[in-house]
Amino acid sequence: MKEEKDIQDDEIRIIGEHAPQSRPAGNGRMRWRIMLGCTLLISVIGLTWVLTNDPQPDEGESYFEPQPEAVITRSQRIGRIVDLQASGFCEIRDTTVNDIPLRIYIPHNAGMTLHVGPLDRQDTTIVFAAQAADIRKDNGKIVGAFVLKGEPLAWGLSKKGYCAIIDGKITIGRADNSPLFEEATEKGGYFFRQYPLVDNGVLVENAPKNKSIRRALCDRNGEIMMVDCSTPESFHDFAQALVDLGMTNAIYLVGSTVFGWAVNEDGCRVEFGVRNDLLPQNTSYIVWRK
Repeated sequence: MKEEKDIQDDEIRIIGEHAPQSRPAGNGRMRWRIMLGCTLLISVIGLTWVLTNDPQPDEGESYFEPQPEAVITRSQRIGRIVDLQASGFCEIRDTTVNDIPLRIYIPHNAGMTLHVGPLDRQDTTIVFAAQAADIRKDNGKIVGAFVLKGEPLAWGLSKKGYCAIIDGKITIGRADNSPLFEEATEKGGYFFRQYPLVDNGVLVENAPKNKSIRRALCDRNGEIMMVDCSTPESFHDFAQALVDLGMTNAIYLVGSTVFGWAVNEDGCRVEFGVRNDLLPQNTSYIVWRK
């Protein structure tokens, strides 16, 4: 029997009662190849099983990398399920997107119409009111097409965004010409135009470059809401915040310091802007009533 130091690099020692003292060089290489092949086969099978049965794919959220701020769902914002049988009110929630503080107004159990002229602040059926279309400074006329209960009050395409309310359905969009103007006229509906901010999830650039308090009428996957900012922002930055908030379509509402209010779920009236009783007679509003 060879001593341990007599074993060559291509030989192995097998310990056992009937074990031979050594193997020829060719058999040793063959055994190593078989063992290596088996090891590789087992590794491939194991890796294939892991890749096909891992319940957490690589596309999942990273543990260390920061994730985009999630759009808060209604139940998370309000902390409870909204009672759809309750009296009309406006859900009011605050959030911040891109360092822009935003306030979101979501009416419940209420219907939207347009109103022209002074609003009755004692009207207890109103759960949300805010100015809608612009008016001209020189003559006080409404800017852009406007239909009130089927009656056209103004015509024009200076602003491509629009909102139509026909048979209780609210449509927000962007178009040079919209058949909804004629349909609102025929069916006793409502229609007005404003700057478009978001069109099918895409930001819309607008010519005015100044910064101001902004307000918008938005559609987020069929849910209608109003959003405003409490800090002066450009059209671009405000529209980008709406896109990041998940809005599908959005048009501008008269912002700045104009007056409006909402009634929250506790029945409390929350006002914004500055009261002004000397507004032009053609001042228009979006109004949600219960």
